[in-house]
Amino acid sequence: MSLGSLHDLYVEELRDLYNAENQLLKALPKMAKAASDPRLQAAFEEHLEVTRGQVDRLDRIFKELGERATGKKCVAMEGLIEEGKELLEEDAEPAVLDAALISAAQKVEHYEMAGYGCVRTYARLLGYEAAARLLQETLDEEGEADHMLTELAETVINVEAEEEGDEPAPKRGKRQKAGTRR
Repeated sequence: MSLGSLHDLYVEELRDLYNAENQLLKALPKMAKAASDPRLQAAFEEHLEVTRGQVDRLDRIFKELGERATGKKCVAMEGLIEEGKELLEEDAEPAVLDAALISAAQKVEHYEMAGYGCVRTYARLLGYEAAARLLQETLDEEGEADHMLTELAETVINVEAEEEGDEPAPKRGKRQKAGTRR
């Protein structure tokens, strides 16, 4: 496809996201199965349902544009999912693996937030207000998923992972809260 206009870029980026979401639909059940913490399993299963709704929204946007809802291969998502698969092959303690799964999932969420933020902005500039609202809804859901994963990591999973390790943690000053936020 030629990128001769912002509209062309918008459609191309939508296709990338469409493929990314469809890859994620296949990966999330594997992540849920690999998680040992029932709250993390439930979070992945819940996000699977949310992701199905996001794909439906993309289908609606493509239909409104008169474009086929096909995805160009999203190599970024493919790489993120491959990293997640590699984690599953590691010999890890259950809570440590859960912490790694959260890290992998948050990388995915951040990628998606960047992508949806861009296409939402393109939609607004191009006057596709209905699509912009749908894309904002998805962007909000991705942010909520990221926030929920952070909360789970900071309050439960990373704490358990630290306690589960075979080796004692190095001595440090004031104990810092484990988590992914700074």
